Amino acid sequence: MAELLCMPEVAANTEEAILESWNVGVNVPYKAGDPIVTVETEKAVVEVAAERDGVLLRLLVEAGTTVEVGAPIAVWGAPDEPASAVEDLVASLGTGAPPVAVSSGPATEEPVAGTVAPVPGEPARAGGGRLFASPLARRRARELDVDLDSVTGSGPRGRIRRSDVEAAAARPARQEEVAAPVGTGAQDGTRPAPAAGARYVDVPNTRMRTAIARRLTQSKRDTPHFYARGSARVDALLTLRQQINAGQGVRVSINDLLVKAIAAAHSGVPAMNVQWNDTSVRHFSDVDIAVAVATDGGLVTPVIRGVQSLSMSGVATATKDLIARAKERNLRQDELEGGSITITNLGMYGTEDFAAIINPPQAAILAVGAVRQDAVVEDGAVDVASVLRLTLAVDHRAVDGAAAAEWLREFVDVLEHPLRILL
Repeated sequence: MAELLCMPEVAANTEEAILESWNVGVNVPYKAGDPIVTVETEKAVVEVAAERDGVLLRLLVEAGTTVEVGAPIAVWGAPDEPASAVEDLVASLGTGAPPVAVSSGPATEEPVAGTVAPVPGEPARAGGGRLFASPLARRRARELDVDLDSVTGSGPRGRIRRSDVEAAAARPARQEEVAAPVGTGAQDGTRPAPAAGARYVDVPNTRMRTAIARRLTQSKRDTPHFYARGSARVDALLTLRQQINAGQGVRVSINDLLVKAIAAAHSGVPAMNVQWNDTSVRHFSDVDIAVAVATDGGLVTPVIRGVQSLSMSGVATATKDLIARAKERNLRQDELEGGSITITNLGMYGTEDFAAIINPPQAAILAVGAVRQDAVVEDGAVDVASVLRLTLAVDHRAVDGAAAAEWLREFVDVLEHPLRILL
């Protein structure tokens, strides 16, 4: 029999969500487990899978519409469902709004026909007309200091999506090459004038760059950083990597090995597997580790979940997926949240040693330099070894100095005895 498909509560305590897109067309059969609709909340973008085999008989809500949780969004049933059953079910809803007419065949984000009433609470654009933007897009606009009135939406009816906001934030403003005035002081009251006769280019900050600067400034100002430095002989680690990559299809990077080593050190020193909150220090059972990824728009830190339970190839696969989607600006919001520590690696650029800024509410960030051949002394004899330098920045509110020192010693020991990574 025909049944109503209602907007699910895809995230706890969610009152409404955006119906981002229909993934199947009307009268196109689907199987249980197939994703039939994509829903966007303040926290995530989620594909909702079908619980049973069936077909969509009629769509009641078009893509891009804000819908209350529990409200009907479609009618579904068997392929041979009589039209009268669908009409009776729609009539029972007691609404005079016409259902959205969408053609059979592949689903599309743009409706084929139908009229949708304006979403309550949507403000008007400065130049006239209603401004449509998803809740997640509005939140990202606030985070990135983006004026929604300047953003062109790619969704149905020009609705602004999160990706539109992020694209606008990453888009640099017009660059101007100007001649410096003769004399001293600021040109416009804020920018200092360069030396007389110099020519220069002012590249305005993107909104994303401004947001990153604001967050880093806040972290450095509000988080009491302290630093622990160490170095590790990693000849055995490099040999292990070579052996792993010789025997499997998924190639493992040095950074992948370091991520697993962090998980091992966190298991040995659980006092580091924490986050600082205003009223508590939150201790975690799983080890979730953020990996710093440089993108065209700025630095992002997607989180690998449950690293302590992943195989070496599992870590490599998860990392490659997150990095690829980070560069395509296709990460979900929940993939950028959580974790107790971030790893940032500038070794590929030849940087030997540096310190990084903590990503709150995480408790630490590990800065990794390049592997260098160096002279080391062991048992009174000088030897040449592959050495990796490390700088651990720690939030002193959440972690004491002794715990951080113990963790760094444990981490170095794991790197120098790398079979522990595979245990």
